[in-house]
Amino acid sequence: MDKQKIAVVAVGGNALIRSRNQVSLDEQYQAVKESARHVVNLALAGWRVVLTHGNGPQVGFILRRSEIAREDVPTVPLEYAVGDTQGAIGFMFQNALVNELQRRGRPDIPVVALVTQTVVNADDPAFEHPDKPIDAHMDEEVARRLAASQGWQIAEDAGRGWRRVVASPTPQAIIESPTVRRLLESNVLVIACGGGGIPVCRETDGSLRAVQAVIDKDRASALLASELNADLFIIPTGVEQVAVNFGTPQQRWLDALSADEAQALLDAGEFGAGSMAPKVEAILGWLATQPHGTGIITSPEAMGEAIHGHKGTRITH
Repeated sequence: MDKQKIAVVAVGGNALIRSRNQVSLDEQYQAVKESARHVVNLALAGWRVVLTHGNGPQVGFILRRSEIAREDVPTVPLEYAVGDTQGAIGFMFQNALVNELQRRGRPDIPVVALVTQTVVNADDPAFEHPDKPIDAHMDEEVARRLAASQGWQIAEDAGRGWRRVVASPTPQAIIESPTVRRLLESNVLVIACGGGGIPVCRETDGSLRAVQAVIDKDRASALLASELNADLFIIPTGVEQVAVNFGTPQQRWLDALSADEAQALLDAGEFGAGSMAPKVEAILGWLATQPHGTGIITSPEAMGEAIHGHKGTRITH
């Protein structure tokens, strides 16, 4: 394999929390260690890897702790909470990846977690219509009580419970993508775009101003993959393949789709709006800029075989 080939792997924040009862940092780290094994497999197969990660539950935890302690310490603005999760989750992945590389006899591959900023448009309509879930899943009664007491906006999340929702503007550019490319050229395994990146607006004088929002991790990862001209974009998720008629007697797993076929199924509403649809949308957006690329949706443990077409759902032109 050409050593210059780049793979972007986008791990969701919910992948680090296996259940409502496994939310401690130690338990999240155990989930990170499992993902790290599969990411290292890619690096050792010759790919230059960028790992991105979500932060929905984790940023919600930070904000909730901040609100509980607001009488004693200043509250944490949303954009700073995103930065906090980039450091904490980035450290977990960095530590787990370094240890896994050491275990495999490849301590020569460095790992760096990079604080990343994502440019958004200050006039994005998302600021008027918050819809991005953060925080843990809650029962409806609890969610409504917190919404009333904290001024939250809430929504039901794909049948899994209720969550707080915030603005999620469309990412326009990744400030640090040139730095990510230079690191990849130096054979560094990079962790970037944590939580979709810290959202910033560019002022008329060229300066950057942080804004209250959360960027969708898959959209930001797709944008980063485009800016890097990545050859492979993988979105690990809770199932091994994408399906149509999911959860019904007519359910059918999909091995491979053309971009046109995937778009048609997406337009027909075959993918869950809060679950699989954003992943398919992200891959299609990236493929529009990378005509020879391969997008894959699969489970973390199936990534290796999915690259060779044996597992997962592959989306190509």
